[in-house]
Amino acid sequence: CTAQRDEAARLACFDAWARAQRAPAAAEQVTLAEKSSEQPQEETGCHDAPASELSRFWELERRTSCGRFGLRGYRPLSLSLVTADTVNRQPTSDNPANSAAGPRPYRTFETRIQLSVRSKLAEGVLRNDDAARDSLWFAYSQQSYWQLFTRELSRPFRSTDHEPEVFYVFPVDQPIGGSGWRLRYGGIGLVHQSNGQSLPYSRSWNRAYLMAGAEHHRGLTLQGRVWKRLPEDAADDDNPGISDYIGRAELMAGWASDRGQRWTFTWRTPLNRLDRGSARLQWLVPVRSPKSGTRFGNLNVHTQLFTGYGDSLLDYNRPRTTLSVGLSLFDW
Repeated sequence: CTAQRDEAARLACFDAWARAQRAPAAAEQVTLAEKSSEQPQEETGCHDAPASELSRFWELERRTSCGRFGLRGYRPLSLSLVTADTVNRQPTSDNPANSAAGPRPYRTFETRIQLSVRSKLAEGVLRNDDAARDSLWFAYSQQSYWQLFTRELSRPFRSTDHEPEVFYVFPVDQPIGGSGWRLRYGGIGLVHQSNGQSLPYSRSWNRAYLMAGAEHHRGLTLQGRVWKRLPEDAADDDNPGISDYIGRAELMAGWASDRGQRWTFTWRTPLNRLDRGSARLQWLVPVRSPKSGTRFGNLNVHTQLFTGYGDSLLDYNRPRTTLSVGLSLFDW
């Protein structure tokens, strides 16, 4: 540029050189801006794979948060074939107004439909940082027993239980001694459960609960709840003594394999006797393509064995053993 004798040509040369020096810097700034816009997605990715089991399910960290007011799975959404050792043809209760006058010819072979969803109402209420984030949830679960094979009764729904609840989850990350276990969350909730039927088949109760969960680095989880039934008038109590049958506490142990298979064992106990409560063993196996081996989303084949009280609200005071096989969507 200095060799140019004409002053205008010399200035134009320097201007062109200056623009050439700014271009790489501008391009670099654009690249950095693009990377910066992508970074929050990596931090807040829903169902983040590197996170732990409980962190993903309860959205305990910023990177596992799926945001507010979306729909997520809670308990498995399932359709099952069920066989049992008995079926409650004439439900009874310690409240005389809630005891059926006569039996109905139900079959022990039937189908079960379970729906369960939850939505986060708020997050970051008391704790909101990259390491942990608390949350407030609303959930609704519904379980129906359908007498699909009882044609003489026009295939009725024998029992449908509705269970709305609201709960608060607070994240924790506390080692439990040198056992390899870590306490991951605590929480509190309120739940109503009823079957929406009129007398004498009406059943309902309300309870408040405390809950907590821990996990092990080998893929094991342990979650527990203890609850207190909220009092109601004796005349309005559809199911007196329900806590002595279904229980006052629940302990659920789980393990997930690297291939996605999942085993859970749930034990409910009234705490004051060993011959009541229930036990439930469930096995979920991912459905995969026979050619490629890829999964069909969160679809699973499930097998479940249940024994004890409270398989449905109508069965709150009647023991029952069931075996079910079907399809489930879990943690979608």
